[in-house]
Amino acid sequence: DSYAHRVRRQLSRERGGVGAHFIFFFGACLLPFLAGRTSLRYPRVAPVRSLGHSIPSPVHPPTQLPPINHRASPKKKKLIKFRMRIRASTSTMATLLLLSRSAIPAAAAFSSRMSSGAVRTVASASASASDAATMKGRATFLMNVFPTDDARRRRRSRRRTPATSAVEMTSDSDSTTAAAAATDLSPYENKSNVRDQVFSAMSSDGGIKVTACTVRNLVNDVMMMHSLTAVPADALGRAMACSVLLSNGMQDEQVFQMTVDGDGPLRGVVSISDGLGQVRGYVGTPALGDIPLKEAVGKGVIKVVKNHPTWPNPYNGISAMSYMDIDRDVGIYLAESEQRSCALAAATSVSGILCKAAGGYLVERLPDCPDETMRTVEVNLARLVERDGTTDAVPTGLLLDGVTPLEIAEVVLEGLGMEPLQQIEPRAKCRCSEERLLRSLRLLPRAEVEEILAKEEQIEARCQFCGRVYRMGPDEVRARMEEAKGDPSKDGDVEL
Repeated sequence: DSYAHRVRRQLSRERGGVGAHFIFFFGACLLPFLAGRTSLRYPRVAPVRSLGHSIPSPVHPPTQLPPINHRASPKKKKLIKFRMRIRASTSTMATLLLLSRSAIPAAAAFSSRMSSGAVRTVASASASASDAATMKGRATFLMNVFPTDDARRRRRSRRRTPATSAVEMTSDSDSTTAAAAATDLSPYENKSNVRDQVFSAMSSDGGIKVTACTVRNLVNDVMMMHSLTAVPADALGRAMACSVLLSNGMQDEQVFQMTVDGDGPLRGVVSISDGLGQVRGYVGTPALGDIPLKEAVGKGVIKVVKNHPTWPNPYNGISAMSYMDIDRDVGIYLAESEQRSCALAAATSVSGILCKAAGGYLVERLPDCPDETMRTVEVNLARLVERDGTTDAVPTGLLLDGVTPLEIAEVVLEGLGMEPLQQIEPRAKCRCSEERLLRSLRLLPRAEVEEILAKEEQIEARCQFCGRVYRMGPDEVRARMEEAKGDPSKDGDVEL
């Protein structure tokens, strides 16, 4: 389902449906018959330029049709003329199809740029073009090109319903402010970000959801597990922060897995989290020198897998990386693959072997979000990024200053009212065990297991997620394989 097809479908809905296009092309096909005359040659169309797109002329052989035999019967003359008109109408329809394939996408792109439907930029006028490109997706919303059915319905309802009086609007804002003031936010406080925290809240009108996190302790634990240097720690910290933000609100058993598959020397990043905030991950190369993150990640794709024990099949998504800085690429994945309008930022601040700050935020537009709310959030996001003061490491500047996830959410939702949803404490947890190692051995042929024992005199395995090494001797392996029962290909005999 290409972009041009989506544009044509959208324009067909707005201009009267598919019927109008059908009548248009059907009339073009009948045009030669109504004219009553046609050329003996295939019509050739000169190159046409419409809205900056060059349309090549249709390729038709210039051979001349056989002349009409005037001695033929009238019935045969009518048949020859009918064939010539059919060929002429086919050529006309092909020309119109070429025009539609070029003009409609160009017109849709022009209208979307005029209405700012693709990306709404809220950077200040004095910012340079490079700064605006850096903040794209972090301080701006990656939007869907076309409005949803709910948005169209909302526009129609606005035209029909009378305007709300100033007294009603004042009373609504006063009640929202009073409700926000009455909410006790002390359970969500996290002074100086001492503990890791994922906090989520929603605006009072239900149009915006904000999720913010600080994962400094988590990144430090992972750095010690894998003996990471600064660049791999930054990449894995960003991936884990994105996983924690995107898995927030999921069911406890649901699993979110994100893979950054790039061709750089980092050799990929994997991060897995669930609804409880249990996170694990690894990088392909734990030790790298001081090189830029984009060069370490390289070009590639973002792969996402969502799964639940009760689902028959997992959900899979993929998107190409454009920036190679992980957080903005994940934001592009959400906009392109899952059609979610959001602004996402995640980064770390690593000094030597210590992570001083790590975290991020995800601001998502929900269905039926008013345009006034969007404008307010965009202004608040611009002020938040300006307060952070960094370019490629938003929001580590705020986290280093002691700004908590609760305060980040308050800044984003300022003037809209805030309703806290939940908070969790993410932690590193690996699910490796000797039972899993034994299950893997049982899946191998017994002769192959005996060959490994005869050659290595033991079974040794290392977990990629936590770095723990498991060793089992030949006697222990044989005894435990004899005692094991059940089908190793199923998950019932081992705790997942």
